[in-house]
Amino acid sequence: MRKNSVKNVRINEEVLRQLSSIIHNEIKDPRINQFTSVVAVEVAPDLKTCKAFISVLGDEKSQSDTLAGLKSAEGYIRRELARTVNLRNTPEIRFILDQSIEYGVNMTHLIDEVSKNDASKHIENEDDIDA
Repeated sequence: MRKNSVKNVRINEEVLRQLSSIIHNEIKDPRINQFTSVVAVEVAPDLKTCKAFISVLGDEKSQSDTLAGLKSAEGYIRRELARTVNLRNTPEIRFILDQSIEYGVNMTHLIDEVSKNDASKHIENEDDIDA
């Protein structure tokens, strides 16, 4: 099976959906932040391994605690995934912290600041021209 085949894409989507459900509804670890989301999942073509990209809304301590909680619950998550998704092999899950959402929010704030500064300079220039 090729990496970007239709079958692999469908498997990735189903594993993402089930991982999100398991993390939000079934894990009761207090270390896991309630604002944790599964951003993307990459299941290897041989179905042996899986990279789950996790985004956590919060500070660095919250992010590291959430990763630690997910790593400690890896066995349970894998067992639940095997129960809900019918695959020949249940992939071994590796959780990776994804900072792309946080990066996007920071970039949006920076763009907003630049536009405000640019707009205020534009207004000042118009006032100088009118005077």
